[in-house]
Amino acid sequence: MTRPNSFHLPCVLAAGLAFLAFAAPARPGQPPIVQPGAPGEPSREISAAEAADLAGIRYTEGDVMFMQGMISHHAQALEMTALLETRTASDRMRQMARRIELSQEDEIAMMQEWLRARGQTVPAVDAHHAPGWEPMPGMLTGEEMASLEAAEGAAFDRLFLELMIEHHRGAVTMVENLLGQRGAAQDSQLFAFTSDVPADQAAEIDRMDAMLAELSPDPRVHLAAGFHDAGEAAWNMALVATRPKPEGFYDPHNPAGRPVAVEPDPEPDEPAAPGAEEGAAGGGENEDAARDEGEAGGDDADPEPDADAADPEEADEAEAEDDDPGRRGLLNFGNTDLAFAGDRVFVGSYHGFNTYRVEVPAAPQLVTSVVCPGGQGDVSVVGNLLIMSVEQTRGRLDCGLQGVADPVSAERFRGIRVFDVSDVRLPRQVAAVQTCRGSHTHTVVSDPDDEGNVYVYGSGAASVRPGEELEGCSDESPAEDPDTALFRIDVVRIPLARPEDAAVVSRPQVFRDPETGAAGGLWPGGDHGPGTQRTAESSRCHDITAFPEIGLAAGACSGNGILLDISDPVNPVRLDDVVDPAFAYWHSATFNNDGTKVVFTDEWGGGGRPRCRASDPREWGANAIYDIVDGKMEFRSHYKLPAPQTEREN
Repeated sequence: MTRPNSFHLPCVLAAGLAFLAFAAPARPGQPPIVQPGAPGEPSREISAAEAADLAGIRYTEGDVMFMQGMISHHAQALEMTALLETRTASDRMRQMARRIELSQEDEIAMMQEWLRARGQTVPAVDAHHAPGWEPMPGMLTGEEMASLEAAEGAAFDRLFLELMIEHHRGAVTMVENLLGQRGAAQDSQLFAFTSDVPADQAAEIDRMDAMLAELSPDPRVHLAAGFHDAGEAAWNMALVATRPKPEGFYDPHNPAGRPVAVEPDPEPDEPAAPGAEEGAAGGGENEDAARDEGEAGGDDADPEPDADAADPEEADEAEAEDDDPGRRGLLNFGNTDLAFAGDRVFVGSYHGFNTYRVEVPAAPQLVTSVVCPGGQGDVSVVGNLLIMSVEQTRGRLDCGLQGVADPVSAERFRGIRVFDVSDVRLPRQVAAVQTCRGSHTHTVVSDPDDEGNVYVYGSGAASVRPGEELEGCSDESPAEDPDTALFRIDVVRIPLARPEDAAVVSRPQVFRDPETGAAGGLWPGGDHGPGTQRTAESSRCHDITAFPEIGLAAGACSGNGILLDISDPVNPVRLDDVVDPAFAYWHSATFNNDGTKVVFTDEWGGGGRPRCRASDPREWGANAIYDIVDGKMEFRSHYKLPAPQTEREN
């Protein structure tokens, strides 16, 4: 029974000796070590000493300053976690603090050794307390640290999580700042560290975000999900009635509009599935819808612009392609806007509109459904006229469902539709005003001196259609074509007695620089400095709100909030403009009742991504409130609902 062992042992020893021989220093006659040249250049043989010499990789002054600053950054985190021992009653908080302590202590030791090995100054762990020391991004001020030291119990837990999240974000900012420097982080150990920090900090932020949300007393935080039976919370208001979408206004195979898996495209050598050609044509309208919803920049479709794209429209389109594909089908039937007229309510959608009678508010009655796809479907009512915005390339003059297959077609419609709804059971389209960029939203403006007409400000936000399809349309830069469709809104006149004569009467450039005359004279797009929001370029208005009685309108125009003088509704004139480093996409504007204030709403995340998480900045994705003083807007405050969302909520 001992023979197998005596047989195998020499084999094991032989294998070990073979490994040792392989690992031993190179002997004479070793195969050559080759260093390839650049592409097209010859290779050369080098010695073992040359092959192992990494002395040519240098560290930079920025590398050293990063390591020194990060030691103090980590040291303050340890000071914060030390407070938990006496100020929290939560075992979960203590466990989280222990994780932070272990990682920060280990990394401090690594950074100290890295600096010593290179003969650099190793700062003391309390160096950040020295007079004149410049704090690193995310580090607490003396006042913030004092507030944390004074807090106890649940209040301490909330404040600790808020401050530690900002602290972690600061570490990520430090890494980003370092990697933005020329020649930085070439040392392999430092490069690995700069790769680990963002990943580790992001994971920790997600954990703390969830913990912070659980500490919120807001009743909206823990509401149950559901299609027709979702949880509810109300304050000073009550739900009177709700109605599901009517038949024909949802996908019968997916009524809830849940995201669905998208099948990958077949490999090139695979035969096309039966009906693939037909599906491509029929699905084209969905593709166009998805693309235009992405370009449009608004209401459940506004993408957050891509910081790497040079052109905002390209950025929007790229973001749309990356967005959740399940939302595309949902937006084919998405509701968008409400218009009220007497006892009627008109509900606009990407698919058309529905009309309800609400004599008894608790029992709304569906009167009629009008199918007329084209998105976005915002609606307004003036007397017996219903006005609708249309921007998608699938929109047709005849309200057909089949879309428009040709890239240039006389059948395509993008602009302002006008319906006669005097017979509420059988509305009739009486006008269709074509515009170069369609109409994402619109605003009705009346003129006291012109009672026979109403004016509509159409905010076109989609791509510019070709001039071959609509004469006069151009997407050239204003420098190349002064009549370009970019940087404009459309003013449509609708004669109330003859609405079929509705037409565009002006296309004012509301972003013009008054000194240089440049059409794109407002925010050019981009961030506002370190730690600020990236804001879209001001090349379109998402929403304009008019207050004709006082001759003013306010516009939320992608990168700016603007104030307009509309005393002459055909020729609105910009009075003032404001920019906000916390805004991503200026979405909507609202006046108070006496026209002395305007509230602008941001659309951070495109309306389809969670941007009210507990860890999100309080000023990002918020409302901004301005006073109107002598025709100028003066900032007063930000407001954001204090109800943190989860990662799965919009």
